[in-house]
Amino acid sequence: MHIEFPTGPLARGKHTSGVFSMVEVKNMSYRQQRDYENLNKAIFDGVGEYDIPVIEPDSPQVDNWISFNYAKGCEEPEIHGIHFFIDDYQFVRVWKQPDVYLDMLRKFQAVCTPDFSTYTDFPKTIQLYNHYRKHWLGAYWQMNGIRVIPTISWADRDSYEWCFTGEPEGYTVAVSSVGTQGSQETRQLFLDGYREMMTRLQPQRIIMYGNVPDECQGNIIPVKAFQQKWRNG
Repeated sequence: MHIEFPTGPLARGKHTSGVFSMVEVKNMSYRQQRDYENLNKAIFDGVGEYDIPVIEPDSPQVDNWISFNYAKGCEEPEIHGIHFFIDDYQFVRVWKQPDVYLDMLRKFQAVCTPDFSTYTDFPKTIQLYNHYRKHWLGAYWQMNGIRVIPTISWADRDSYEWCFTGEPEGYTVAVSSVGTQGSQETRQLFLDGYREMMTRLQPQRIIMYGNVPDECQGNIIPVKAFQQKWRNG
């Protein structure tokens, strides 16, 4: 099979001291600008076995949270942050066309990394791919002047080997409990992963979307899920 690469600059970079620095720019012979998983836009020096792009530490203050599907119509982005605790199909476009949304996202106080699904019944390859995509977008947004809060997600205990890779330690993180409290099994998976996150990342603040289980410790900032707001409205 013959593959022809799109023409354009390839940015290869790394984070240093909280600032993204370009360490190498290459010109490669490309033709298809959208066919290479965004590697035609940037390749980041990753960490861990799977070269996961690093999210630089940051703890921006956010007054109010809205989900990405309401971002375009938000009239006061300067007092809002964006989260992605919605179905994947509603935000996969930020991966398919990342440059289209840069100007819009810059207007907000902060943006959480996309919560691409890592369900326990997904193949490990897909779980890793979604973790990588989440981190590539977070690093790319930081490179383009957007303040980013990492979204932390996990599957089962086997995912602990990679699901915290590339996350900052000692800063703000975001998690969602939505859909995890319906059975004893899923509830325990959530609590086990939460405790592992606390041990490994020791976050300064935890933005939790959805109900906060009593067992969860830390400096938790609760954010009502859309369903809760609707019921309580």
